[in-house]
Amino acid sequence: MYVLPGSFGLNKRPRAAVRRPGIYGRGMDDKEIMTHIDELIQTEHELRRQLAAGELSSQEERDRLRSAEEALDQCWDLLRQRRARREFGENPDDAVARPASEVEGYQQ
Repeated sequence: MYVLPGSFGLNKRPRAAVRRPGIYGRGMDDKEIMTHIDELIQTEHELRRQLAAGELSSQEERDRLRSAEEALDQCWDLLRQRRARREFGENPDDAVARPASEVEGYQQ
C-alpha cells in the first residue's frame, strides 16, 4: 500500500492510492516525499501523546501506529530509490513504492 500525501490524518489510517499497480509514487518529487515523511512522524508523536492521555486504547494505538510505521518505511524506501536512480544517471521518477511487506524488513 502506498500512501498519498495528505491522505493520513490523526483520526484515520493511511489511504492507499487508487491507481494501477506498479505506478504508485510516480509524480512525487523528493520534497513531497519528505513532507509526507514529516507528516507521518508528527502523526506518530500525536498517537503516542493520545495514548499517554488515555484518549486511545492500546490496541487502537498499536494498529494506527503500525499503519504509520509501514507508510514511513515505504516513503523512506521510495526516497532512497529516487536518490540511487539519480546517482546512477537514471530517471528518479521511475521509482515506485514497494509493498509494506517488502520494505518492513529492511535494515535502516
